[in-house]
Amino acid sequence: MIQILHLPLGPLQTNCYILACEETMQAAVIDPAWNGRSIAATADEKGYAITHILLTHSHFDHVGGLAELKQETNAPIYIHPDAVTMLSQADMSARFFGLTVPDPPPADEMLSDGQTLNIGNITVDVLYTPGHAPGHVSFHAPAYHVVFDGDVLFQGSIGRTDLPGGDYNLLIQSITDKLMVMPDETQVLSGHGPATTIGAERRRNPFLQ
Repeated sequence: MIQILHLPLGPLQTNCYILACEETMQAAVIDPAWNGRSIAATADEKGYAITHILLTHSHFDHVGGLAELKQETNAPIYIHPDAVTMLSQADMSARFFGLTVPDPPPADEMLSDGQTLNIGNITVDVLYTPGHAPGHVSFHAPAYHVVFDGDVLFQGSIGRTDLPGGDYNLLIQSITDKLMVMPDETQVLSGHGPATTIGAERRRNPFLQ
């Protein structure tokens, strides 16, 4: 069995998720958006050991809690190679919005399309889904019909492409080729806003019609 904890954090209410295997009590943190100590404390209260820190991409609002979380857990940080440069610029990017984030530590492990990760007994597939940001990936747990897609697909919308490295056509291709091939019942847990499903977005998302 799996447990998914949803934590909207920071000034942009970015969704951080804790994906936990209840058989082994191992867990991954997906996008430590803000307040890494609070994320670590939430996992600790549930008895989960954080074994992975997974980044869908490295926009500052998705990594604002990374430094604290790494300090608290020393869990390895996973990122796509194309997102490394933006990670190193996170604080500079935040300052454009009048915010600051602690300088993120460097990643420990590089992700690649089609790679498989094991969070306890949970198998997670890495999907390369660029278009919103360089090196954007999604994390798909097919046995549990859930995908953590960062800022690719939202309820009734898609990720913005007007930021550095954004590409509208590439984003639509990522959604079409990597997400829309999933079963309709697949839950889509995005970087902002409520959960949705592949089927609901296939039928109603105006960007996909």
